[in-house]
This record gives sequence, structure tokens and C-alpha cells, in this order.
Amino acid sequence: MADLCDIAGALAERERAAILAGLTRPAAEGADACQVCGEEIDAARRAACPGAVRCADCQNDHERRRDRRLRTGV
Repeated sequence: MADLCDIAGALAERERAAILAGLTRPAAEGADACQVCGEEIDAARRAACPGAVRCADCQNDHERRRDRRLRTGV
């Protein structure tokens, strides 16, 4: 059974891979729209995070769910 360190390590590796993928590939067509809700991603967010695929609200929700999984191990 995986312990919390294993789970946290796996999640961190996935996050790193996603970040690196966003840095190494050009922004995809339609990158100005959130992949979760479809709303426009704010221009300031796109400038600060060129690989962003979620609007700020959906990204915050994603991070809260990720943090909850880390705390509970689920």
C-alpha cells in the first residue's frame, strides 16, 4: 500500500511533468479558454503562465482537490 510520501511524490511528479510540457510546447489553439469551464483565461494569467490550461478559479479548485488528496491519501 502506498504511503503519503509515495502519493505526494507521484502527484508532484505529475505536476512537474505538466509544467515542463507547458514550457516546452507552444500554446495550443484555443489556449485562451479554460479547458474545464470554457471561460476566457485572463490575459494577465496567460502572460504570467503561458502554459495555463485553466482559468484562475478552476486552477484554484484543482489545487484544493489535489491538496485534499494529499492530506487524506485518497
